[in-house]
Order: sequence, then C-alpha cells, then structure tokens
Amino acid sequence: MSLKRTVQYWRIGFIAISIMMLLSVSGCSDTHLEDEQVVESEIAVQDQQQNVKDNEDEIIEICSQLYKKASEENKIADLETVRIIVNQFGENGYPAVDSRNQIDMTEAEQVEWFCEMVDTQEEAEITIIEVSYLGGFVKYDLETKDGNVDVVRSYYKYENGNMKREVTGSYQAEYWNYTEDGYLMFSGVWCSEELYVLELSGAEEHTALRVQPLDETYRELSRKYLLPIGFEQNNMFIVDWSEDDFGDLNFYDMYDLLYPKVNGTYTPYVADDNLGVGAVYRIPKDDFESVIMAYFNIDSETLQSKTIYYAEDETYEYKPRGFEEVEYPEYPYSEVVGFTKNSDGTLTLTANVVFPYVGDSKVYAHEVVVRPLENGGVQYVSNRIIPSEDNCEETWHTPRLTAKEWDEIYGGK
Repeated sequence: MSLKRTVQYWRIGFIAISIMMLLSVSGCSDTHLEDEQVVESEIAVQDQQQNVKDNEDEIIEICSQLYKKASEENKIADLETVRIIVNQFGENGYPAVDSRNQIDMTEAEQVEWFCEMVDTQEEAEITIIEVSYLGGFVKYDLETKDGNVDVVRSYYKYENGNMKREVTGSYQAEYWNYTEDGYLMFSGVWCSEELYVLELSGAEEHTALRVQPLDETYRELSRKYLLPIGFEQNNMFIVDWSEDDFGDLNFYDMYDLLYPKVNGTYTPYVADDNLGVGAVYRIPKDDFESVIMAYFNIDSETLQSKTIYYAEDETYEYKPRGFEEVEYPEYPYSEVVGFTKNSDGTLTLTANVVFPYVGDSKVYAHEVVVRPLENGGVQYVSNRIIPSEDNCEETWHTPRLTAKEWDEIYGGK
C-alpha cells in the first residue's frame, strides 16, 4: 500500500474516531490535558470571549438589515448579496472578504499593515470579516506580539430574524503566511468551550483569505469554466491531455461529475450497500456518450478505446467508486489569473491551484483551453500543467482502482 493511501486511511479513521467521541460525552481523547493546562486554557477562552464582545454589537448592527432583506427575498446565498454585505463592512472600516474569495477584500491595506507588524515582531491587532454563503460570517480577531499570532474565531448566523454568535474558538496560529500571490493563509488547532466539555484537544482550521484584488473577468471565467469541475474525484486538471490525445483523463470520473449537469439528477449507478461487494453496471451506449460528449469533442471510437466497451450489446462497463477509492474531503480550487482569446474561438485560461488545507496559494499553475458553445455550454479542449520546480504533488486525489486492483479486492463478487 502506498504512503499516500495509508495517510488517507489514517485520516478517515481519525475522523470516524472523532465522531464517535463527540457522540459519547463520556469519551475522552487518548491524551488528557494536565489540570493546569485546562485551567489556563479556560481562562484564556474567557478573556478572548470578552474581547470578542467589544465590537460584536457594532458588527451585528452593520449587517442585520441587509441579512433581513436578503432573507425575505430568499437571496442570502446570492453572490451579489454577499458582495453588498462585504462592501458594507468595508464602508464601516472593516477588512472583509467572502468565504469563496470571489470578491475583492475591503480595507485590504489594514491586513497588509498587520502582516508587516507580524514580520517585524511588533504588537498589533485587527478584526477581519469572512462572509459566508450560508447566511452568516466568521469574525477573526487577531493579535500579534513577538511574531506570534493569536486568533479568536467567532461564527455568526442569521436565523429567525436575528443575527447571533453560534460558537467562538481560539488558537495560536501554527502556520502564518502572506503569500506572493496575495493570499493570507493561516492555520491552527482551535478550542472552544464546547470542545472542553467533551475533553477533546480541538479542531483544525485552515484559512485562506485573498487580500490582493483580482480582475473580475478572471473570477467570472473561474466560476463559469473551472469551479464547476473542481478537483473532487476527478483528474481533469491534474494530468496533461488534449483532444488529440486524451492521455490519462479518466472518463468514468468525468461521467460521475457531468451526469448531474446533463440530466439534472445524480447518477443511478451507485456502489453496493455491502462494502465487500464491487458493483458492476452496463450503461447503454447512448446514455454514457450523451454525458461525455456534451462537454468533450470526442468520437465514439476514441471514447470506447479509453473505457471498457461491449460491442455485442452496445454498453459501457461501469464500476462506481468504492471504499478503497475514498478521498479526504479537502480540495484545492483553480483561480484564473490570465486568459487569451484564440483565433479559433477557444479561450486559454491560465490558473493557479490554491489549496487552503496545506497553506499553499500556488500548488502549481495550469493552462485550460475551453471552447464556448453558442447554446451557452462549453467543451473542454485540453489541460496542461505548467512545468516548475515549485510544483507540488496532488495529495488530495485518489485514482480509481485499476482492473487488477479491483479483482484483488472484490474478486468475483
């Protein structure tokens, strides 16, 4: 078994154990905090809770009416609603950005100043607002001294006509970096009163806030062509391929991803309820090809050569992903940073792969060529990883099992 897969299984097991511990109040972590540490942590949380309240009323007052209006119009999750709320915080002097980094940060110069204070190991404090698309926001109260950064994270949610604080946690940033690409990235293990009650050590947090502005056209291109594909259980943006040579592009993963976009519902070809049994389906030729060909300029013969096809009954063999092919649910996203209009009507998008989980605003860069269609659709023409010594491995991805691996695990079942 590869080291990468071993790490993934460890993570899955860790998550399962953590959930069991949360469900059992009597459960404890393997390593108990010493009494003195618990007392100190509780005191620290109480002090930070008071600091949070210092500007809480003002911040809630700034956005309450906007959330009320958006709720009445059922537009809380709309991009333009989030943009209005972000800008409202900015007009009141607060650095603010959205949780998907689709809107330019307001008062970004304050954040740059704070980062300078961290670098020079001076004392400073700042409040940054991260507006979510779920009817709320996170307030980060940051303090720095001697190059260390203490973080108090408070989540506020609008519900039943009121904005209220749901949870507050605190931690000292174990990782802090203002990157060359204009991102503030920090992480740590945060603790709250709820976690202390359950005697757990804390929960990991990985934050990525784009500080530097980005051309709105670039963001529109990301939202239209790259974000709908993403990196979850597919390799479209992590391998080189083109219409002339599809290489290692996995069309079974693409079928899973594109089926809902074409048919408006999830694929009915699912894994067996018994995890020890490997489900195998035969999908009619037209059903399989209609999904793939909606997004790729590929003929039947080429698609059949990249899959398992049975000419006798004109079906494609399909095996849904099973437990062995599970991925750890932390993924990067592609952010367009430039584009070119080509003479044949295609667009070449240059994008950075941003991975908050590892604090990297440029895991690697890639070029994606797309062909916009007259009906508003798109065909994906190619993907190319831009070579660089700084490129990192795509640790989030688990490939589908090979035929040999599948047989070894499931045999004739």
